[in-house]
Amino acid sequence: MPDGPMLSHDVTPVGTAPVLNLPNVITFGRLCAVPLAFWMILDHRIDQAFILFLVAGASDALDGWLARRYGGNAIGALMDPVADKALLVTMYITLAAVNILPDWLAILVVFRDVIIVGGVVVLSVMGNAVAIRPLYISKINTLLQILLVAASLLQGGYGIGLPWLMTVLIWSVALTTLASGAAYVWNTARGE
Repeated sequence: MPDGPMLSHDVTPVGTAPVLNLPNVITFGRLCAVPLAFWMILDHRIDQAFILFLVAGASDALDGWLARRYGGNAIGALMDPVADKALLVTMYITLAAVNILPDWLAILVVFRDVIIVGGVVVLSVMGNAVAIRPLYISKINTLLQILLVAASLLQGGYGIGLPWLMTVLIWSVALTTLASGAAYVWNTARGE
C-alpha cells in the first residue's frame, strides 16, 4: 500500500483509457470493503475482519500488477491510495474503539494523515504545485502500520499473538508515524 498521493509514470490519461477497467474495479471493491471491515470489528467479528484485511491486501497487489502490466489510468492512480488509506485509517480508529489498539496511537496515525492531506489542500488552494513522493520512512511506517493491524486482528479474532510483539509494533508505528509526519512537514517547508 503506497503512502501518500502518488501518480505512476505508467498511467494513461483518463480520456485515452477506459475508466471501467479491471484494476479500477478491484480498487473500488477494496474501497467498498472499508465500511464492511468497520462493521465487522464493531460487531466483534474480528476473525472475519482479519480475512477481509488479507483479501484487501491481496487485491491491492493484484490491481497494482494489472495496472502495471496492462496500463492503468489517472482515476485508478488516484483511487488506489485513497482506498488504501481509507482502509488503514478505518482499521486504526475501529480497533481503538473496541480497545484492541491504544486510542493515542489511532489519534496519532489519523493526525499525521490529516496534516499531510491538509497541507496538500492548502498548498493547492494557494496555487502551489504539490507533488508528494513517498519517503523511505513513510514506506517503513506503512509496512509497520499494516503489520500492526494484521497482528491486532489475528490476536483479537483468533487469540493468537505475543504481547511483546504487539508492544514492539505499537511503539514502532508510533515512532515511524512521528518521524514520517515530521519529514513531510520539513520537506514541504523547505520546498522539496
